Amino acid sequence: MKPRLGPDARPQGKLPQQQALQLDLFADDSIASTPAAPQAPHPRSDPRLVPAPQTPLAGEAVALAPGKRRLHFGEHILDYTLLRSKRRSIGFLISDDGLRVTAPKWVTLGDIEEAIREKKRWIFTKLSEYRDRSTRRMQPQMQWRDGETLPYMGRSITLRIHATQKAGIHFDDASDQLIVCLPADAGEQQLKDRVLGWLQLEAKRVFGERLPIYAKKLGVTYQSFALSSATTQWGSCTSEGKIRLNWRLMHFALPLIDYVIAHELSHLREMNHSPRFWATVQSIFPEFETARKTLRDSAQETLPVF
Repeated sequence: MKPRLGPDARPQGKLPQQQALQLDLFADDSIASTPAAPQAPHPRSDPRLVPAPQTPLAGEAVALAPGKRRLHFGEHILDYTLLRSKRRSIGFLISDDGLRVTAPKWVTLGDIEEAIREKKRWIFTKLSEYRDRSTRRMQPQMQWRDGETLPYMGRSITLRIHATQKAGIHFDDASDQLIVCLPADAGEQQLKDRVLGWLQLEAKRVFGERLPIYAKKLGVTYQSFALSSATTQWGSCTSEGKIRLNWRLMHFALPLIDYVIAHELSHLREMNHSPRFWATVQSIFPEFETARKTLRDSAQETLPVF
């Protein structure tokens, strides 16, 4: 969805361990989590405590495969993946694999299913929207050849191949052409590797220029940043200040790139997605709601299929 933080940048309260928050691709992260139930004592903390046998509940999930569960809502069936983690809340993510629920290790299955029931309207709505977007965004795989177009920084650029023994790549901003010099007998894979390598170098350059701008606005310091090739995240930030940004953001216009950067840097103030977090994002990127909606609703249709 870092160097040690200075006194003015450290989140309130010391975090007991390193945490990471991510900005997921195409997920509505504004309501992607719900508070976890109060933590019960761990059985191992007192030998007198013995787990009580669980009584199956109506509509209780049935394991389909490792990590998979099923719930019935009248005539509707909801399959989901359950992951346990050290996070403090129950999180929901809609992706190509359907619904993924991430919950603290100490939260009971009953509490998890109750949280799913409370969010069922949102879950079914988002699943439907995701399926619709998946259908709309079906597009042919990109052909690596002269004259093919590629989205770059919010505009369409054209690949131009120059047959020459001297390898090189150059972007002509005036004509929106990416000129790639390759041997005459070069194959599609060589062209693809050269172009993707150029895009990743551009990502390092652009991200490296934009991160300090928004870090200064927010008054925080990050330890490091690296490129990510994740298929489910635009970016992530750890409590140690390590930021990762998806290089495929280079397909989008600069405001969308800036939003993701502002989003991740804001986690150096608030390691959550609370109202205070969104207020922090807004303080350095006032147009965040428009950018977030664009990423969520239409960005995937912009991504070329490699």
